[in-house]
Formats: sequence, C-alpha cells, structure tokens
Amino acid sequence: MGIQSKDLINLDDLSKAEIEEVLTKAREMRMILAKEDKKHPVLKGRSVINLFYENSTRTRSSFEIAGKYLGADVINITASSSSVTKGESLKDTARTLDQMAPDIIVMRHKASGAHEIVAKNVKARVINAGDGTHQHPSQGLLDLLTILTHKGTINGLKVAIIGDILHSRVARSDIWGLKTFGADVWLCAPPTLLPAKVEQLGAKVTYHMEEALNDADVIIMLRIQLERQKNGLFPSVREYAALYGLNNKKLSIAKPDVLVMHPGPINRGVEISSEVADGMASVIEEQVNNGVAVRMALLEIMGGIGK
Repeated sequence: MGIQSKDLINLDDLSKAEIEEVLTKAREMRMILAKEDKKHPVLKGRSVINLFYENSTRTRSSFEIAGKYLGADVINITASSSSVTKGESLKDTARTLDQMAPDIIVMRHKASGAHEIVAKNVKARVINAGDGTHQHPSQGLLDLLTILTHKGTINGLKVAIIGDILHSRVARSDIWGLKTFGADVWLCAPPTLLPAKVEQLGAKVTYHMEEALNDADVIIMLRIQLERQKNGLFPSVREYAALYGLNNKKLSIAKPDVLVMHPGPINRGVEISSEVADGMASVIEEQVNNGVAVRMALLEIMGGIGK
C-alpha cells in the first residue's frame, strides 16, 4: 500500500492501516539492526537531505544512519552552515534544493508549519522531523512501536503524558497515535504548561501527578523546554521537580509492569530521577533503537521505486 500522501508532516496524515504498515516494516528493520552487517541497500541510487534548523542528536543521527544503512546518499545541512545565515528565505532554500533532485527531504524547523512551505516547493517527499510546537510524527511512531513491543496492544491502556505539554510536538503526535489505537490518554502538567483548549486533543487532563499515575500502564515524561518558554511559567525548577518529577516513590502508584518513556534529552533530577531513568521500568534506550528502525521503515516506504 505504501504511504499515499506525498509528505509526512503530521502523524494524522497516515491512516491506521498505513501506521501499521510502517510498524510492521520497522519490526523487520529491527532484525536487520541486530545483525553484524546492517546494510540493506534498497535505496541505492536514492538521495536523502537532512535539513536541520534546530539542534538534534537522536532524530538527526538516526535519520542519517537509517539512510546509510539503506544505501542512500545522505547529505546533512544545518542552518548555521547554509545560506540561511546570509538571509535566504525558506522558500528559496527549498527551490534551490529542488534543483538538486533529492528524493526525500527530512527537515526540522523551529517554526510550526514550516514544512508546508518546503513541501509545496519541492518534488521530493518531505518528512517532518519536528516543527516548532506542532508535531514530530516519527517520534510518535517509535513510541507506538515501543509500547506495542512490550504490551502487545495499545487498546485500553492508560497512558500518562506528563510535563511541558504546551511546547511539546512529541505530545501532539503521541496523543493522536495513541488515541487512534484505543489508549486512554491522560495529560498532566501545571496549568501554565498546558495549551489552550487542551481538552480538544481528546485526552483527560489533570494538574495532579498522582491522579495521572494511578494504575498507569505507560508513563511518557516530557522535558521542560526552557528554550521555548517565557519567564514565569512555574516558580522554580526545584518546585517543578518536586511536583511533577518522576521518582521511585511516585512510580509505585502506577501498575507494577508500567513502562517509563522519554523522548530525550533527559534533564535528570528535574522531570525524571536517575533511579527511574536507569531502572527496570525504563525503555528510554530502547526508544532510541526503535527510532532508527522506524526511520529506516519510513525512508524505505517513502523512497521506494515508483514513488
């Protein structure tokens, strides 16, 4: 079937069936990653441009290594080394790259909606690697894969998403994906870190962490995004950690087989303690491995012959 839309900008660009196809392909890719020889050159002759206007370790590196494992020619461009520093507009950058005939452009940008501009000005298929506070579809997919690997199903699970939801593109992709697969999604944050009309996202909302954690099957902790925030959203980091940080005592409120997740990077001792991040319930490192597998799956499906 493949992915029918030209671009992957929002996770809800994909139908449930298309998501399931990506996750099935990602499971195949995990088997390849477990081998000594990880080369799977199905994209030989294809080109992938990673265009990153924001810093990234996990997403950029995993898209890069995913493309190389698949045999594609991968070009990395950062804003600091591009003509953006000379005043070039995003539209002109897109048109310039289009003349180089890439097959896929993977982009991260600080402005929500920036990918729409690029997608309209290139023939290549565009994958959103995070735009402002909008969406991060590949993170949503890898989170679904991680949960399904351990739980077998998402339907009926209580999933608590806790932290800086206001500025989190991960939260928006996760909420849509989890709801699509039947999860009972709870959002927990101080009122100042919740978006306006948050109930429209289709999740239950609480300001009390204990309520969110009670009988939770999965806990997704989010980083405080100080780089996107204005002053005064909470009194202090210490107070935030006391009220909304996850430690072993709070973890005991959840189910005994709860999964603890985090998109990274982690602020240890703030949103999550080291004892939890490195504990038996944590699947944070597994998320990184699944990220490579999911991005390999996306690149193969979207970069396949005939697309």
